[in-house]
Amino acid sequence: MHKIDTDDIFGRAKRPNSAIPRPFLRWAGSKRRLLSHLTEFLPPSFKTYFEPFLGSGALFFLLQADNAVLSDSCAELIDTFCAVRDNVSAVLRYLNPLKPNKALYYRIRESRSAGQFRRAAEFIYLNKTCWNGLYRVNSQGNFNVPYGLHRSDNISDVVNLRACAEALRKRTIRLSPSDFEEAVALAAAGDLVYLDPPYVTGHTNNAFIDYNNVLFSWKDQQRLAAVAEELRRRGAHVIVNNANHPAVRKLYRSFRKVSFSRYSTLASDASKRHLVREMLLVTDV
Repeated sequence: MHKIDTDDIFGRAKRPNSAIPRPFLRWAGSKRRLLSHLTEFLPPSFKTYFEPFLGSGALFFLLQADNAVLSDSCAELIDTFCAVRDNVSAVLRYLNPLKPNKALYYRIRESRSAGQFRRAAEFIYLNKTCWNGLYRVNSQGNFNVPYGLHRSDNISDVVNLRACAEALRKRTIRLSPSDFEEAVALAAAGDLVYLDPPYVTGHTNNAFIDYNNVLFSWKDQQRLAAVAEELRRRGAHVIVNNANHPAVRKLYRSFRKVSFSRYSTLASDASKRHLVREMLLVTDV
């Protein structure tokens, strides 16, 4: 049983840019800056932690669970996490010489290496220097996000990356590229499940479903809600992050709904970042 040290968790959640370990990747939709809000709804203890939309793994690195099932539909993301876990020194050996450079960025983007650790270093480099930490591929499955303006030459934080590797090596941490339903199939009473599906809130209510279909289809949203309800019935503690939209709210009739607002981080121009409405859907602690 993993018991949560409330003072430690709350303290580190308030320091998302300096706490160790913290995400070693930038990720569009990351909840890194919402951790202090999420911590209010954590149970006092749990058996196994499940996060099937891993992204940057902000909540996992905050919790540092001894037993966890971490997954994502992005296989290269999971491969990178595995490489950091298996041999962080090898990843750093390839990553440390890389500096923000537009020509280098496009050369790496167009010609990726095959080796596990060099390829993971390239993934981290592209993630750190691309536009806004966005991960997007074309119809051939190739990463195609343009170069972004990186503010410093510091691509790798050696201390933090090593701390992330240590967190990933704890007891039983399972990493797999898989669909969310498969990833949480074994979740049971006493487990903690965090569901943070892809979604965008910056559009009109009437266009919500059509707009988000390219990210995560409405059928998948319905399937996710059904999975969350089944997990609730099994006795798992479930936390869902989603857009605060009437259609979504109807899918989670048995869940407590907590609304909040935050500023979008997706616009490249800070002046164009607007307030977006989101919500947490949680089971009772």
